[in-house]
Amino acid sequence: MKLRVAISIRASPTEVWRTIEPIERHVEWMADAVSITFMSSTRRGVGTSFDCLTRVGPFRTTDRMTVTEWAPRRAMGIEHRGVVTGRGRFTLRARPGGRTRFTWKEELTFPWWMGGAAGAFAAKPVLRAVWRRNLRALKRLVEGPTG
Repeated sequence: MKLRVAISIRASPTEVWRTIEPIERHVEWMADAVSITFMSSTRRGVGTSFDCLTRVGPFRTTDRMTVTEWAPRRAMGIEHRGVVTGRGRFTLRARPGGRTRFTWKEELTFPWWMGGAAGAFAAKPVLRAVWRRNLRALKRLVEGPTG
């Protein structure tokens, strides 16, 4: 399953990066991320590894995630290993007026016992709605209460 969501944030890529760079803060804007537990000694950069307890509706899973790309103010890539496997990537692009276009792409594979491709097809609109809500929460967090 491939999924892409994006949002325009009234802040520079530097300001947006300042909010997403601390991985432990992702639970503040990702409704589906319940908790993050670091498995590596590093908390930033390529090779950082963490377990993320994820909840979508009645479904819960703990996925091991590893940072595969780290380009401050530009991109962060993640590899998912667990029940659902795949790769995700955040990209930040400067836009006129001091704005940032924040894009979140995922390519995920569901196991056979979750319906495989059919399960992914059924989950896609739900995940799209959750991730769009997450991006609106990120926007509010970055822009502040007056944004």
